Amino acid sequence: QVQLVESGGGLVQAGGFLRISCAVSGRDLNHYVMAWIRQAPGKERELVGWIGWTYGDTYYTDSVKGRFTISRDTSYNTVYLQMNSLKPEDTALYYCAAGRAGVASPNAYNFYGQGTQVTVSS
Repeated sequence: QVQLVESGGGLVQAGGFLRISCAVSGRDLNHYVMAWIRQAPGKERELVGWIGWTYGDTYYTDSVKGRFTISRDTSYNTVYLQMNSLKPEDTALYYCAAGRAGVASPNAYNFYGQGTQVTVSS
């Protein structure tokens, strides 16, 4: 079992930046990949990117490459999503999720947090 609690969402203007966090707890975290997944109103969940817990390898979906950065602090069991150059289309509920492998399908992730809202105004 993995427990995930997101924090740090809010309202930001287009072009601005925001960092959201995910507090992680549970056993055998080195067996997991930590992902950020978002869901905009009326749309399906979409993978933003993921980070391997052990080696810190990362993957990003094309729409956020060069703007978003995922990192983790294994000492504090926290995963971060740094979002720069935000666009109105980045507005969504952002979830932290854990799964056994880094894949594109949000359905493949076994554990989800409750989500944190990010709203980007134009």
